[in-house]
Amino acid sequence: MAGMERILAQAIKKDLKHKIVLLSGPRQSGKTTLSKMITTSYDYLNYDYAEHQHLLREKSWDRAKELIIFDELHKMRNWKSWIKGIYDVEGNAPSLLITGSARLETIKKTGDSLAGRFFHYRLHPFDLKEMKNFIDPEDAYNRLKTVGGFPEPFLENDPRFYQRWKRSHLDIMLRQDLVDLESVRDIKSIEILIELLRDRVGSTVTFANLASDLQRDPKTVKHWLSILENMYIIFSVTPYSKKISRSLHKAPKYYFYDTAQVSGDNGPKIENIVACALLKELHSLEDTKGIDGKLYYLRNKDGKEIDFAVAVNGRINVMIEVKKSDDTLSRHFSTFEKYFPDAKKIQLVEQLPREKTYPGGAEIRQIVKWLPDIDLDYEVEQKDFIS
Repeated sequence: MAGMERILAQAIKKDLKHKIVLLSGPRQSGKTTLSKMITTSYDYLNYDYAEHQHLLREKSWDRAKELIIFDELHKMRNWKSWIKGIYDVEGNAPSLLITGSARLETIKKTGDSLAGRFFHYRLHPFDLKEMKNFIDPEDAYNRLKTVGGFPEPFLENDPRFYQRWKRSHLDIMLRQDLVDLESVRDIKSIEILIELLRDRVGSTVTFANLASDLQRDPKTVKHWLSILENMYIIFSVTPYSKKISRSLHKAPKYYFYDTAQVSGDNGPKIENIVACALLKELHSLEDTKGIDGKLYYLRNKDGKEIDFAVAVNGRINVMIEVKKSDDTLSRHFSTFEKYFPDAKKIQLVEQLPREKTYPGGAEIRQIVKWLPDIDLDYEVEQKDFIS
């Protein structure tokens, strides 16, 4: 789309002056396009290309350029030590931008020697907030439901084009990226796993049930799910608990980065769109401001549930319930507000005749009006909550 700058562009430009920048996100979410828009003076090397691999091995890129872009570099063995050596010897001139379709942020958890040398950004597909100055929110919302938020099908806005794009997109991820990253032979079972998840968006998922459906060991299925998360195909939302060990043993929910992947009726599709918008906003807060943001759902022992709970710097500041057309405030808010008395209570509704607010601060908002101006950056006090 002419004249459109991605929402992370300015922050990345600023950080490239000081650090290596790692840019990860789903395949075809626009990482390469964004990278090449940073400056017209760049050299681009993609590890997927054999001729570029040779240039990488001999380190013979054009150092007269302002920016060097290394694409899919994580597929190179010992890539972190390799780029560390370049940075330590040559410094940050030219600037170094590394992009990849796998979760590059895992290096933050390994005590890797790149520590202190990089800033990391996660690029998500389009959402209503990023598109609000370019496309009418109603139009953008309908596109998210029918063709998803990935730039190419989103801008094409043709369901038949999307179906062809989706098949090619998934095929590349499973038969190229997956093979490059993991020793996985049973691609067909992973394809079936993805199909099973498409029907279970918004519902809790147990590894044992999936394993039974796939006739595989639960540990294998859990590993496959982790791979799909690391490849930015799905993401999990876990139940909130102050006792983290208890939360880890409870069933997660899974959502797709590609919002048009969701099967079934309209409800799960709506919930997936909201989940993607919330996660994208939280990742943006962390990557651009260093704010710790997490996305959960709430459930107590009686089975009462709130779809999403947003935690900023360890405290729940927003509780969100998603509905298709129900303009009656969910009674479950009252169940959890004693634990999070200062948290905002927001019910997002797709088909809403009029928006409402209540004396206690609860709000009922239309999805297409609330998501373009989503703001999660504020802190609140809370009491202990153990589910």
